[in-house]
Order: sequence, then C-alpha cells, then structure tokens
Amino acid sequence: MFKKILIANRGEIACRVAATARRMAIRTVAVYSDADAHAKHVRACDESVHLGASAPKDSYLRWEKILDIAKATGAEAIHPGYGFLSENADFARACAEAGLVFIGPPPSAIQAMGLKAESKQLMEKAGVPLVPGYHGHDQDEALLQREADRIGYPVLIKASAGGGGKGMRIVEKSEDFAAALASCRREAINSFGDDAVLIEKYVQRPRHIEIQVFGDSQGHQVYLFERDCSVQRRHQKVLEEAPAPGMTESMRREMGEAAVAAARAVGYVGAGTVEFIVEQRDGGDMNFFFMEMNTRLQVEHPVTEAITGLDLVEWQLRVAAGEPLPATQDELKINGHAIEARICAETPDNDFLPATGVLRVYRKPRATEFQRSRVRIDDGVREGDEISPFYDSMIAKLIVHGATRGEALARLDAALAETRIVGVSTNVQFLRGVLHTDSFANARLDTALIQRERAVLFEQEPIGLPMAAAAAITRTLLAERAAAEADPFARRDGWRGAGVYRRRFDFEFHGEPATAWLGYERGGQLHLKVGDVEGALVIGSLPAGEMELEFGGRRLTLHAHQHGDTTHVFAAEGATRIVSIDRLAHAGESPTEGGRLTAPMPGKVVSFAVKAGDMVSRGQPLAVMEAMKMEHTIAAPADGTVEELLYAPGDQVAEGAELLRIAA
Repeated sequence: MFKKILIANRGEIACRVAATARRMAIRTVAVYSDADAHAKHVRACDESVHLGASAPKDSYLRWEKILDIAKATGAEAIHPGYGFLSENADFARACAEAGLVFIGPPPSAIQAMGLKAESKQLMEKAGVPLVPGYHGHDQDEALLQREADRIGYPVLIKASAGGGGKGMRIVEKSEDFAAALASCRREAINSFGDDAVLIEKYVQRPRHIEIQVFGDSQGHQVYLFERDCSVQRRHQKVLEEAPAPGMTESMRREMGEAAVAAARAVGYVGAGTVEFIVEQRDGGDMNFFFMEMNTRLQVEHPVTEAITGLDLVEWQLRVAAGEPLPATQDELKINGHAIEARICAETPDNDFLPATGVLRVYRKPRATEFQRSRVRIDDGVREGDEISPFYDSMIAKLIVHGATRGEALARLDAALAETRIVGVSTNVQFLRGVLHTDSFANARLDTALIQRERAVLFEQEPIGLPMAAAAAITRTLLAERAAAEADPFARRDGWRGAGVYRRRFDFEFHGEPATAWLGYERGGQLHLKVGDVEGALVIGSLPAGEMELEFGGRRLTLHAHQHGDTTHVFAAEGATRIVSIDRLAHAGESPTEGGRLTAPMPGKVVSFAVKAGDMVSRGQPLAVMEAMKMEHTIAAPADGTVEELLYAPGDQVAEGAELLRIAA
C-alpha cells in the first residue's frame, strides 16, 4: 500500500479522500490556489503546497506543476478526485511516465469513454443499448441541423467531451437549433477545450439511473448497484438516491451486467459510473439506454457507500496499489435506502444562478461517522469561509440512510431543517420543498420533476410575515437588552412612568413593504400588530440560542440570525428572511432608476447579442455571462432601445456591475 499520496483537487472531495487515507495510515499532500490558502482541505492533509492563482487554469489544471510537487514531496500516487484533471488521459499518462500511480482508470479507458460520440460507437459494438442519435465525426453545422431534423424534435445537443451538465442544450424546434448549437459549443470549448457535439433524441419522461462499477488489474469487474439521479436543474443533479425506486431485481441485474460489459470493453480499472437514460412507459415498464461513462468517482458516491457499507475511496486505493477487488459480485448486498442532497450556493428562484459570499453562519445537523451513519455531511468549508466565483457552487453534501425510503426521506428533511446558512443564498429550503412535493414523496421521478412542480416549489413561505416580523423584533429586543446591561442609558425597553409606549418597525418581506407596531403594556407585557394580525407577543428562551415565540395563534421554536439589515429565521417548518428598513436612512431617496441591466453574479462577459441603437423587446436575450463553470443569459426586462454597451466580451465584471443601458 502507498505511504503517501497527493490529492490533486480541493473542497469536499479532497477532505473526503484525506479522511480515508488517514484511516489507512497513508500520508497526504494537499495543493491549493490563492483563493484556497486557508481552505479546509489544506488543513485536512499532512502537507500542503501552493499551486498558483485562483482561476483553475492557473492552479488546479496545472498538471505539470502538480507532478513536480508530487515528486518533490515523495508522493507515490495522485488521487484526482472528480472534476479538474480526473478524466484527463494526458495527465494520467504523464503520471505513469513520471513514475507515479494515477488513482483512476488507465489512460486508454479515459480516452475511449471521454469522447461521447466514440464511446457510443464502442458501446454499440459491445451490445449496450443506445438512444437514437448522431455520433459522427463530421461537425459541419448544416449536417448537424439535418441530423437533428431527421431524428425528430425535441433533441438534445451534448458536448462530446462534456460532463456535469455543461455543454448541453434541449432544442424543441428546428428554428432554435442554430442558436442552441452555438451556445453549447461556446460552453464546451470553455469547459473542455473541445467544441465537438453529438445529437440525440430527447427521451420523454426520462429517468437518469446510473450504475457504479469497479474493476481491478487482475481483470475482475463488479457493479455496486444503481443510483437514481433524476431530480435535476440545469442538467445538473440535485438529489440522488440508492437504490432506484421501482427497480426490479431483473432490471437491476440487466443494467448491472450491461454496465460491466461497458467497463470490460475498455479494460476498466478502478471506480467508474455507467450512466443510463431510462424511458418510462405506460404500465410501469422501463427501457434503458447508454448515455455515457464517467471514468472517475462520482459526487454522489456516498449513497452507494451507505447502502453497501463500503468505503469506495479505500477500494480505489487498494485497486490502484495492485490489490484485487475486496469483494465478488455475489458478496455485494443492498441494505436500506440512502438519499444525498447537494447544498449549493445559488438562488433557486432566480433560475438557480450561482451565488457568492461569506459563510457568516454555517451550522450543520448532527452527524456520525459515515460507514455507520444515519446522517453524514461531506463538505470542504467552515464558518467564515468565502464562496468564491472561481469554483463550483456546491457547499456540502448531506447524506442520510434509513431502513426504507420513507425513513430516509423523513431523516433528510429533519437534517435539512437543522442546516442554517447565512451570508450566501443557498438551495436548502428549495431542497426541502422538493422532498415535500407529491412527485418526489411518491417516487414519481423523472428529469422534469422540478419543472412539473414549479408552481409549488417557487411559491412556498412556511413561516409567513407575522412570525418573521415577530422574530426580527425579538432579535432586536434581545440585542437592546444586551446593550442595556453594558450601558443602562441605552435602554429601549419601553419603560414609562405612565401609559403605554408603542414602537414602529418597518420591513421589506418578499419585496413588499410591511409595518409592525409593538406596544409595551403595564406589567411588561408586549402587544404586537403586523398587518391584520395582532395579539400578545410571548418570548421564551431555550438552550443553544433557540427562541420560542407565541403570536397570532401560532407557537414556533426557531433560530434568528441577523446579518446587516436582514434577519434570517430558521424553524422546523422552514426558513425565511425579512429586511428591516430604517425610515430615516431612506428619507428623501428617489425611486430606483430604470433602464439599467446589471450582472446577477461575478463573472466574465462572453458575448452581447445586441449593439447600441438596437430596439429590443421584453425577454429578448441581450448578453451571455459565464460564472462558476456555467453560462447564463441576460434578458431584457422590458421593451426599449439599447443606448450603450458598457463592457466588451472577455471582460470580468463584479456582481451588480451595469452591463448595458436601455432607454424606454
């Protein structure tokens, strides 16, 4: 077994690999960029070496420097994690040439499966079922258009070298094909350095089910069952579970054997995932087609670990060291059900745009060691860390295990309720909403689930204005009480020699103004009026910073965190936020100026679709930005005429920067 390995990655996967290596008494070397100088993964390893500037191309993609660091530190092998260099055949080949073990498949397997078109041709020869489509080498735009028309719409354009949902576009009709192809190619060249694409029939009501496979250097391959990854947004996974609901033993065996056949066709060694698109038919029948093979460990591997009781990183290390697979196919069993939720820095109600900021509050649910865990958290951040625009938006993975799917579902909802993040927008409440949809709760899964349940998912307000205002006011009162203990003249508790004292509080809640009146009555009682709701406000304190509020016929136990003017309210029922408005500070301000279009996040301007003088209509695409490895289209909020473009393609812009001006 290795004595020392270098982990050529960052964040939660670097911490995850380091944890297993430590348990196996293997020393680890971390590499880091400027942005990650104080990151959690740097502290998780025994040694750390600086790589370069913050952008991946200047740090985590500099494989020549990574090889130099590995040799200088005495590492015997390199674990690439996922993303970055994990599926780079040239890097795997260079490791071997440098006398280092690449903890992953042979370069030939990476290369064979790395290009989607070529891999489809290979799978066809191996007898693995394929979706109807075009996988040819000719990339002429007119030819691709004709092939799409031949296949029949809707079609899916996919970057041949792609993965992770990048470089993918669904095209509903022929006239939209050219624009979608251009956008897909731009994203593909930026993400993978290769703009070749393939065209496939877009399967209706599809499920995304993948099979975890493993191979060793002795020629043995096994499958470690399936994961359902159907719940997706922007072609990226949100929730993953194992085993797949509704899977029969015969279909599991058939898909598993097809996955092993795919692995054998390329002489696969190590951890890999064969992804299938599953067509659901009336009556409950399912048909599966090969999509692609990811020649690395997957983000969602913990759900497989949970149902098998295995450590897949340990398997990777043992296989890479030349050992045989630790178990045969007959010895592998499924135990219970596991679900993983990806907690991301993003704004679900704004098309899931990635978000940046500092984790002012980062409180996690109680968890146990992962192999016997009912609740497990894999992360690479700590409270106080910054979520930067340079890397993926994922903050953490929350994994739960139960005897049944229902038990796992309830456990995940409870764990998400305990998760409190302030300082950056996240999808935590959106994830809870998905769990509560009729479709997910009853395992009616397909890749359109989020779109189908959109009306429910984006109109949730579990706490409501009255209790949100009560929580914000209570937090203010507690802060004033603490200040008064230090300075008695700072008291604002409403004490008067006679009469009742009333205070006014102004708020903004979901973009709407609101006013609350708090009355201090004789005897110290509090009376609150928020809109049409009024009554006694009763405040109780509980351990660990919780507060118990009674108001308007409701009683809630909650946490309230203030960050600037915003109070973030967390309860078992859900979470919300409310903004306090200082009327004096805003006195005399003019209404917001119209005609401005600003960057919704830090990033790079990719292109403009308009020029000065152009007339535009509401909803028309104006510009494309790239941030956190994804493209985002900026659309016109209203009809008007473009007055001026304030940046050029390639320019880096800050969040809130004005990109162009439009006159009404």
